[in-house]
Amino acid sequence: AGNTPAAIGKGFAIGSAALVSLALFGAFVTRIRHASNDELFQDGVNMLSPLTFAFLIIGGMIPFAFAAMTMKSVGVAAMEMVLEVQRQFDEKPHLLDANPTERPDYDACIGISTKASLKEMVAPGAMVILTPLLTGIFFGVYAVSGLLVGSLVAAVQLAISMSNSGGAWDNAKKYIEKATPDSDLKGKGSDIHKAAVVGDTVGDPFKDTSGPALNIVMKLMAVLSLVFADTFYATNGGAGVFQL
Repeated sequence: AGNTPAAIGKGFAIGSAALVSLALFGAFVTRIRHASNDELFQDGVNMLSPLTFAFLIIGGMIPFAFAAMTMKSVGVAAMEMVLEVQRQFDEKPHLLDANPTERPDYDACIGISTKASLKEMVAPGAMVILTPLLTGIFFGVYAVSGLLVGSLVAAVQLAISMSNSGGAWDNAKKYIEKATPDSDLKGKGSDIHKAAVVGDTVGDPFKDTSGPALNIVMKLMAVLSLVFADTFYATNGGAGVFQL
């Protein structure tokens, strides 16, 4: 039952992030226009420009790449945890007793989660931070405008999809667990339940990791572009190093 209000609340969070990103994008365009004395973006952003359109497509890929990297990170951390638990069971077989006389090493498991949460976010975080900076410096402000629009549109759609489908996977598992053994769903422990658990291993990182993190992707890329707008314009008048 908790997944339904959570999905509704995440919808508001996604909408808020989208509006904030849109406002920051508008501020970026305005900042560049003022810095160039209305030479750049005088009539707004032209998405039919080849450079802008090319980076519109690239920007649309970023949320998918980010989501894939975070999903993979969850799998890596989970496997490390499974191996650690298996190691403790092998070294301390009495942990499986009804009344175990030995205490599990909880600190080792906590350490795996903590280290993974920091280490595994380096690559996706660096991608989100460096992409607009490198784009603005090497390709110019028109490329950044396309990049921001593409990432915003794709991130909104992907975040909504992940938050709702992840909740649906979790609800499906819980629905099967409530069923009785003599029902069509067979209840907990059945093959149907095992299949739902496998599905929920995808659903949980969908709704709890990648989906909510896309809100940060939208806002962070727009904030960095706005902060470094003057730097982008200072590089060959906004044309970038390559002056395309």
